[in-house]
Amino acid sequence: MQSLRAPALALAGLVAFLLFWEAIPFFGLVNPAFLPGPSALPKAFWREVTSGAWIAAILGSLGHYFTGLITGSVLGAALGVLVGMSRIAEEATAWVVRLLRPIPGLAWVPFAIIWFGVNPSAAVFIIAIGVFWIVFFAAQGAVRGVDRDLIEVADAFGFRTSWQRLTKILLPAAMPGILIGVRTALGQAWMAVVAAEIFGVAGVGQRMMQASSLLATDIVVIYMLTMAGLYGFLDTLFVAFQKWVLRWKA
Repeated sequence: MQSLRAPALALAGLVAFLLFWEAIPFFGLVNPAFLPGPSALPKAFWREVTSGAWIAAILGSLGHYFTGLITGSVLGAALGVLVGMSRIAEEATAWVVRLLRPIPGLAWVPFAIIWFGVNPSAAVFIIAIGVFWIVFFAAQGAVRGVDRDLIEVADAFGFRTSWQRLTKILLPAAMPGILIGVRTALGQAWMAVVAAEIFGVAGVGQRMMQASSLLATDIVVIYMLTMAGLYGFLDTLFVAFQKWVLRWKA
C-alpha cells in the first residue's frame, strides 16, 4: 500500500489541478478566449494534428533543439574542462566570463538575425548560447572539485601528462557533475527554443506566436503542453543514458 501512496497522491493532485483549471473559465472568472479549459484542448489538438501543423512545428523545433543543445554542450564542456584544469586559463578568462555570462539569450537575437538571417542557424545560435554557460560552469566546477589525492595517485602510477590526467582521472571523476549540467541544459534549451523562433523561424515558437496573435489560446496551450511532454520524455531518456555512462558507480 505504501508503494501506491505516492502515485495516488500525484494523480489526485493532477486531477484537482485540472478541475480547478476547468472551473476558472467555466464560472466566468476568466474569459475562455484568454484561458481555455482542459476540455477544449483535445479538439484543438486534433485540428493541429490533422492539418499537419503540429508535426511540422515539432520537427522544426527538434532540429533546432538538438543542434543547439549538442553544439552548446560540447563547447561548454570542452572549455569548462580546459578552464577547470588550468589556473592560467581560468585567470585569463575570468573577466570575459563575468562580462558575457549575465547577458540573456534574448539579447543576442538582433545579432543572430544580422549574422545568420531569419533561418534555422539563428535559432541554433540562440539555443547554443543558452546551453553553453550552464554546461561550462558545471564542467569547470566538476573538474575543480576532483579530489587532489586522485591526481597524486595518478602521478604515482605514471600518469603525468595533461592528456593522461584528463582521460584517466579528471574526466571520469568529473563526469557526474558534467552530466548534471547537461541534464539542466535539456530544460534550458527548450526555454530557448521559443525565444529563438519568435522572430520567424519555423517551429513551436513561431506557431505559438501565430496562434496568440489570433487569440487562439487553446493552440498556445497545446504547444506549451507539447513542450512539457517532450522535455519529460527526453529527460527520462537522458536519465537512462546517465545511469549507463555512470554504471561504474553502482
